[in-house]
Amino acid sequence: MSDLSRRPSGRLSRSQREQRAFVLTMTTGGFAVATVVLAVLAIVGIGGFGLVVLAALATVLFGYLLKRSLGA
Repeated sequence: MSDLSRRPSGRLSRSQREQRAFVLTMTTGGFAVATVVLAVLAIVGIGGFGLVVLAALATVLFGYLLKRSLGA
């Protein structure tokens, strides 16, 4: 017990968690908008459905990360 300093914690601070949640919220929303726009363009015939699927998968991934970040 010669060293009474606190051990570094593996957890993020409150402000770091808040910043991470904000970034994940913006990213999830951006990918959701991109998915809708790409889907409309694919339906009209301007683009393919491959990008729609990729954008949808990214939206789901970032939504899951956001849900874990918020502890819900």
